Amino acid sequence: MGEKELVITTLASEEYIEGDEAGNHQTMTFWKCNLIFKNNPISPIDNQSLGNEEPDQPNAPSESVSTEAEALVNIKRWIDKEKPKFEAPTKDLESVSLREGTEGREVRIGKQLPPNSRAKLIELLKEYANVFAWSYHDMPRLDREIVEHKLPLLAGSTPVRQQLRRMRPEVALKIKEKVEKQWNAGFLAVANYLQRVGNIVPVPKKDGKVRMCVDYRDLNRASPKYNFLLPHIDVLVDNTAQHAFFSFMDEFLGYNQIMMLPEDQEKMTFITLWGTFCYKVMSFGLKNAGATYQRAMVTLFHDMMHKEVEVYMDDMIAKSKTLEQHIEDLRKLFLRLCKYKLWLNPTKCTFGVKTSKLLGFVVNEDGIEVDLDKVKAIREIPVPKSELEVRGFLGRINFISRFISQLTDTCSPIFKLLRKKQ
Repeated sequence: MGEKELVITTLASEEYIEGDEAGNHQTMTFWKCNLIFKNNPISPIDNQSLGNEEPDQPNAPSESVSTEAEALVNIKRWIDKEKPKFEAPTKDLESVSLREGTEGREVRIGKQLPPNSRAKLIELLKEYANVFAWSYHDMPRLDREIVEHKLPLLAGSTPVRQQLRRMRPEVALKIKEKVEKQWNAGFLAVANYLQRVGNIVPVPKKDGKVRMCVDYRDLNRASPKYNFLLPHIDVLVDNTAQHAFFSFMDEFLGYNQIMMLPEDQEKMTFITLWGTFCYKVMSFGLKNAGATYQRAMVTLFHDMMHKEVEVYMDDMIAKSKTLEQHIEDLRKLFLRLCKYKLWLNPTKCTFGVKTSKLLGFVVNEDGIEVDLDKVKAIREIPVPKSELEVRGFLGRINFISRFISQLTDTCSPIFKLLRKKQ
């Protein structure tokens, strides 16, 4: 029996007029649609007509605009944390095709490579072109025996079912496309027992598209902290610097490559105009997702870390003293990726570069340099006018403290501003 494919039919609305004894009338609008599962015999559950009423809360008041704004701010904070931690200068990069005659199947490599070494690196990338994922369907996901994300809850925590928030029609249709893609890729399941329900938080992208996130704030409050430590930034930067060649890699939808514990899936239920779904894979925005991912990476690459590679959640760095050794280190890394079916995002990878920004610093063969963009940002900070702004300024200064001589003495007048009765 084939896998089910989800198709959400075009939205439609129905209106009716409701009146009360006092003669007041109100027009009520209900949105309805159909979920159609293809490639399988249709059951009574498969084609559902779903309205926009909140389950078990038909008379609950709407959430305030401030609640939606808070959710968006929270999600953007998560997105900022998950951005690639590296950035090679674009002027030092060139794109190479991995498959002849296939448009768009390209990765970026350093321009400064000698012709012979450049040819060897391109040959290696083409040999292991299958470590790159180009769509949802290219992801087989990690074996459950290696890692599986669990969602234990604090004793006494109360389930929260958020109400369906309003959404502009053009945004709702973009979310509809995302739901269809994720369902057809096997990321989602229909949720039937709605103890915990979160809302979709659409985050606009620069290209006009929308990133579909879920408001998991209530679920995160009910989840205990998983204390698997992430690498210290200073240690990661120090271990990466003073190498001649670097390759920076980002896993393709890294969190979604980890499966959820089946009995915890419905805790991640989210509501849409087209029904309620839950994730079968680890979702972005969960409290302990980063720790689970780091634990998985340590499991897979523990014998290579601090030697050939460094790992920070879904970002990987290969570093080598010579270009010949770098190609061999990449081959070893690609073999490991193939073994565990962990695929990379080709649009966020760069190979064979001699310098790059990393976590706010610049690393190269000479060592570590301060990122001039950070210096510029500090110089352009307005004069602090509150305690919060003073602390923010000191935080930025502290980030580059290793490059500033006698920082404590220099900043002592500012520290006095934070003392009581000053």
